[in-house]
Amino acid sequence: MNPSFFKNKKITVFGLGLHGGGVGTVKFLVANGAKVIVTDIKTREQLASSLDKLKGLKNVEYILGQHRPENFTKVDMVIKTPPVPWTDKNVKLALDAGVPVEGDSSLFFKLCKNPIIGVTGSKGKTTTAVFIYEILKSAGKHAVKVGIGQTSVLDKLALLKKDSVVVFELSSWRLSALGRYNLSPQIAVFKNMLRDHLNYYKTMEAYMKDKKNIFLFQKPKDWLVINEDDELVREAAKEAKSQIFRFSYNPVEKNKAVFIDNDAIFLNNGIDVKKLISLSEIKIPGRHNLSNIMAAISACYAFGIAAAEIKKAVPDLKGVPHRLEFVREFSGVRFYNDTAATIPDATISALNSFEAPITLIAGGTDKGLDFAELGKEIVQKAKNVILLKGNATDDLLIRIRKNFPEGQEKEIEIVDSMEEAVGKAVEVATAGDVVLLSPGAASFGLFLNEFDRGEKFREAVNRLK
Repeated sequence: MNPSFFKNKKITVFGLGLHGGGVGTVKFLVANGAKVIVTDIKTREQLASSLDKLKGLKNVEYILGQHRPENFTKVDMVIKTPPVPWTDKNVKLALDAGVPVEGDSSLFFKLCKNPIIGVTGSKGKTTTAVFIYEILKSAGKHAVKVGIGQTSVLDKLALLKKDSVVVFELSSWRLSALGRYNLSPQIAVFKNMLRDHLNYYKTMEAYMKDKKNIFLFQKPKDWLVINEDDELVREAAKEAKSQIFRFSYNPVEKNKAVFIDNDAIFLNNGIDVKKLISLSEIKIPGRHNLSNIMAAISACYAFGIAAAEIKKAVPDLKGVPHRLEFVREFSGVRFYNDTAATIPDATISALNSFEAPITLIAGGTDKGLDFAELGKEIVQKAKNVILLKGNATDDLLIRIRKNFPEGQEKEIEIVDSMEEAVGKAVEVATAGDVVLLSPGAASFGLFLNEFDRGEKFREAVNRLK
């Protein structure tokens, strides 16, 4: 596909949203001569922040607070926002009328002539993608980040040069669009497969079906980087036609791999095993971040970056905003923002990242997940617990209370604002402690999204006097 395809085409953008993806799609289409219809069930007031970014753009019609059938049946193409399911009645209307339906990811893949390193997984994909990007940049490559965090996709095509390499974070939703058009990246990283989004998918099988699109359409010379420690990922990778590169917390004797042994990261290039870097040289907290680093090393080596270049870049890697992000120290207490921990497994990883006593801020909206294990870990690892109001909080509270030893129950505060949560945390934490926002649940209800939740935490912490 060529960008000239869009000239004078009538195209519906289904879902403008607030995360930037819809805005980037509209800008790309207008820049390439399309006549755009933006339709979103949200009102003009609710979409104000996105609409502000589109002020002055010509050839855009807005249908807000409703959807009209003709905007799906009498157009040349519909581009849906990633979370809209393929079973949506409006998507079906378009497909039944013979109108092609795309996602921003499928269009990007069709339009991009450069190599793509795609990263997926239930947790760690953003951090891993950023680490890959930083290692590539350190090695002198012109790397372009796409879909990482709250960024748009299609307008990044304008940044590409002949020698660019794309690092694309791929959610299961964006992968579903790739699957419809038999598209996979040349290098695919599959970080892990944890229980998540079960409010959307209903079953783990349906969730995995979309995730597998990251490698199902690879060619034999392409690379699939897999987490050898994740049984579901290992099993899924048996369907791959591409070459496999593994990473693991344990030594991998055979096959190309990156692994940990004797407090160091090693590279097995299929012929020799060489030490790359001592764990003591890595500055980022959290055992799970070692997994992210190994995944990034594997992808970069598979892409062709020399081991010496990778070795030089790894000690300079830094944490990513909203993921175990150090905010500040106040009265001897260190505050960390881990709002991107939207599932119990991620909060368990965060709790295991600190030796210091922890005051945990958790809870929120349920995604159909099981809080039993998290309840146990909180009782074992957290000195104090403050919960943000939400239906996930109700379940989590039950799980926590079940695990208190008899006669040792602690008071658990439930609050309905981040300001109050941080205020309570300051009251109970003492010098040398850590205050950790790591919710283990979605953010909707009290916040616009998890990033808004993290920003509110940062703001509250930085206001402390």
